[in-house]
Amino acid sequence: MTTKLGYAAALLLLIAAPFFVYPVLLMKFLCFALFACAFNLILGFGGLLSFGHAAFFGGAAYVAGHAIKVWGLPTELGILAGAAAAGVMGLAAGMLAIRRQGIYFAMITLALAQMAYFLFISAPFTGGENGLQGVPRGRLLGMIDLQDNMAMYYFTLAIFLAAFWLIARTVHSPFGQVLRAIRDNEPRAVSLGYDVERYKLQAFVLSATLAGLAGALKTVVFQLASLTDAHWHMSGEVVLMTLLGGVGTIAGPAVGAGIIVALQNLLASGPLSAWVPVVLGVIFVICVLSFRRGVIGELRAFLQKSF
Repeated sequence: MTTKLGYAAALLLLIAAPFFVYPVLLMKFLCFALFACAFNLILGFGGLLSFGHAAFFGGAAYVAGHAIKVWGLPTELGILAGAAAAGVMGLAAGMLAIRRQGIYFAMITLALAQMAYFLFISAPFTGGENGLQGVPRGRLLGMIDLQDNMAMYYFTLAIFLAAFWLIARTVHSPFGQVLRAIRDNEPRAVSLGYDVERYKLQAFVLSATLAGLAGALKTVVFQLASLTDAHWHMSGEVVLMTLLGGVGTIAGPAVGAGIIVALQNLLASGPLSAWVPVVLGVIFVICVLSFRRGVIGELRAFLQKSF
């Protein structure tokens, strides 16, 4: 009951938020919240630490931007094309990476992501270091002008809520339960007859697709796809968001994303603007040492002890 009330309160807050907070900042939060929740699907529930998710986020951003700007696809189809491209990339990367575990898996994903990054630098359709600029937002269903920030915000919110529901449904499904079993005790899952590699691959592809959905949506929001979206720093940032909010919780990564986006916005124009990475690094260290379960994990543990 408490969880449902919390989700209802969060939904009402998100609906009312653009009347009090700059909508573009809120859309940035929603994009990164979706990215973090997608990443948490394999880290928190599959036990797979990927350092290459920026490749899916950035790759989908470029594909969506190119599809909308150059091919002239409607905004909805352009975003779906970006997510589909990320899914294909996830399938290719996953088939190579899931054969290894632990640090070897992480290093393989990082290596593949760096290969994708250098491809994006040299590919003609990405714009190189200048990025893909001037991506039109278009009109939703040919009727609603997404150039209006309020309309764009509620479109972004609808996509985020649909993806969040899908993640929550997946986690609580039989598939999600098997994924948790693999995370907790892989040899036992194998002994029970589960095809562990197939489950890992499916989770990896779903995570990559949803990360791509976030990247494609960010391109439409900011009308820009840049190398920053595909840089390894982005992979590290989503790890930080997930750990800060709470690994293995449904809403934790979204909370972590909100904290990071808010800090970046607050510090960007202050005397610490040049020290933003250092500040985020200090927060990461404090979180790992003192709040190992993350904000939501610690809050949940406190409520369980209190009640």
